[in-house]
Amino acid sequence: MAQMSSDQSKITAIVGAQWGDEGKGKVTDFFAGESDYVVRFHGGNNAGHTIIVEGNTFKLHLIPSGIVYGEPMSIIGNGVVVDPKALLDEIAYVREKGIEPKLMVSDRAHVIMPYHIALDGALSSHQGNLAAGSTNRGIAPVYADKMFRNGIRTIDLLEPDVLHEKLEKGYKFAKGLIEKSLEQSLDITIEEIFETYIEYGKSLAPYIKDTSVVLYNAYKNGKSILFEGAQGISLDVDHGVYPYTTSSNTAAGHISTGTGVSFLKIDRIIGVVKAYISRVGESPLPSEIHGQEAESLREKGGEYGTTTGRPRRVGWLDLVQVRQAVRVNGLTEIALTKLDILDGFKELPVCIAYNINGNHIKEMPASLTQYRTAVPVYKTLPGWDSIPENIWDKGYDDFPQTLKDYISFIEKEVNCPVKIVSVGPQRHETIIR
Repeated sequence: MAQMSSDQSKITAIVGAQWGDEGKGKVTDFFAGESDYVVRFHGGNNAGHTIIVEGNTFKLHLIPSGIVYGEPMSIIGNGVVVDPKALLDEIAYVREKGIEPKLMVSDRAHVIMPYHIALDGALSSHQGNLAAGSTNRGIAPVYADKMFRNGIRTIDLLEPDVLHEKLEKGYKFAKGLIEKSLEQSLDITIEEIFETYIEYGKSLAPYIKDTSVVLYNAYKNGKSILFEGAQGISLDVDHGVYPYTTSSNTAAGHISTGTGVSFLKIDRIIGVVKAYISRVGESPLPSEIHGQEAESLREKGGEYGTTTGRPRRVGWLDLVQVRQAVRVNGLTEIALTKLDILDGFKELPVCIAYNINGNHIKEMPASLTQYRTAVPVYKTLPGWDSIPENIWDKGYDDFPQTLKDYISFIEKEVNCPVKIVSVGPQRHETIIR
């Protein structure tokens, strides 16, 4: 295990500062090799990270990115919701890549059941224009069941009597919603679910632990812990563009409740910002672009969902969004990714505010009416032809001046330093300022 140098923090969090898909996997991968623990604290397999290590591509949905090193302990915290089949498939996928996973799953993490997935699709149809564009992985219904106290946790998969007792209540509740309220059908039986999930429990038993205690002891013993957020702040169920959000809190403040440890001091909170925006799913998107320019950006940036494969909507960088991310997450720094994708654009519009009914608004509005009518206010900056080859061997000073001006403009507008600059998907294609 590589030792962390004296100028690196013991506790680091990496979170998305936009709509997800900002490049968190690459940034997490950059730090994971120097961490003792890499931890997921919210979300489920509706999120996805792509990591490229020495030409080998890993697409992960549940397991933290640190798994690719083999050394750090990867932890799925209690704030995560777990589809057992998806997790077992991912464990097998990692093994096929030649890595024996060092993994723990919280015994308090809630479990996605087949009726959650069925309910997810039925709800999306019911919500119509207010639907968020669900991945249909059962995420919203399992979080709802958690709050209804109808939930099943990973520990229950190891206790057949408790599993059956809880399953009878949860299944009956979901079936009533699906068939009576939403007029859809649920064909799978309780016994089919029970038998399948008992087997899942047997397979997952070696990984199911009280990870709250494990992380508490690691924290007290001065171990290096890296928290890996999924998705982004605009998808946070409280602070995002509600109801077009995910069903969990994506903000750094959820780390303590999502892991069961009161981390009193997180030394670094890194917000990952893509040099433009992309979004999978529905909602207003003020700085979205269309036509040939959008197609060019999408193809050049490979903007297709890691989880769904859906083409992402794309647009110019929105600093109203980033400004909120800095404030809500308490960001200490920004990691700016995919700057290389903007090579060749002669001009780069940057959204600095919204025009809403003639007023320039610099903070994300809670009002859906206002957000739907928001018109981006742009500051247009000069672009650059191309980033010099092997810039990571040369340093920040060798960037084109217009690119450095682009970064300085972002820092000034959102009052947060850009300390990490990524110019490609590989780990080494990174400059630390």
